[in-house]
Amino acid sequence: MKYALSAILVAFRFGWCNSIRRFGTFSWCEDTLLGDTMNGDNSSPLPRVQNGEEPGFVSYAVRENVAWVMLERPEVANTQNLRLLNQLDDLFRCAIDDTEVKVIVLGGRGKHFSAGHDLGTPERDKHMERERKHLWPSHLGPVGAESQYVLEQDAYLGLCRRWQEMPKPMIAMVQGGCIAGGLMLAWVCDLIIASDDAFFQDPVLRMGIPGVEYFAHAFELPPRVAKELLLLGDRMPADRAYQLGMVNRVVPRDQLEKEVESIANEVADRPGFGMMLTKQAINHVEDLRGKRTSMDSVFHMHHLAHAHNQLTSDHIVGGLDAKAMAAANKPKK
Repeated sequence: MKYALSAILVAFRFGWCNSIRRFGTFSWCEDTLLGDTMNGDNSSPLPRVQNGEEPGFVSYAVRENVAWVMLERPEVANTQNLRLLNQLDDLFRCAIDDTEVKVIVLGGRGKHFSAGHDLGTPERDKHMERERKHLWPSHLGPVGAESQYVLEQDAYLGLCRRWQEMPKPMIAMVQGGCIAGGLMLAWVCDLIIASDDAFFQDPVLRMGIPGVEYFAHAFELPPRVAKELLLLGDRMPADRAYQLGMVNRVVPRDQLEKEVESIANEVADRPGFGMMLTKQAINHVEDLRGKRTSMDSVFHMHHLAHAHNQLTSDHIVGGLDAKAMAAANKPKK
């Protein structure tokens, strides 16, 4: 059994999800019928979750030709620890390798889509070694500014760029808060469908940092609005995000899943190769406009801010923890 499990682990890590699903009697990527995706069961096909080595932070299921990938930390507003991000990456690979999946939906269980990166929940895991997805060294060895730099190159900027380039279209299903690192997840998607109670916010200037690592602000929004989002750090309601073109549709909260499912099924009817080329075309135009190079530049400003904070406050985010940020981010009366 030990050797059989090892073989399955190796197969999954090398992206053989489709082969396992089609021909194996023991499948990690089998279709799971969903009733209510927003309130359904937390299930994951990942071996390390199934065998109890790691908690399940993300669930995965396939309904018809659509893969539903759901963040499963509603008790902490779906904040993203490093294991959650790696699970996301593995499940996206599973969806890409499954020839029956045409569209991916990314959502978050509970009240909020995602409140951003994990700054201090009990499951925060920055102290743990992680499986790196790109050729960056471990963040546990280096000291000073290098540790956070190599971590964020791989786990934040690197993964978001990788996901934005996935050949299959991905739809963000956003309700409640989509904050800081939550914006990064929504922005890598091709369509954003939001509930009428959704809001978008990047308040990290409170930490002395000029925006999140995947700096798409000035491409998602007009420049002065992007400055407003960062300088004020206020919540942008879904309706305003729709008017500015950052969100595709806004629907009542109780109709969100139904609307997303309808759009996903419609998109799934399009030719797969045509969708792949369409994504590449738009991404190519964005890069010609400077998206990648500007993001590289701002990423280094982001880390200059981290280093400055470390020198002046001995803390990379200026001494603000999750509780302090939550208090500061409450809407003004």
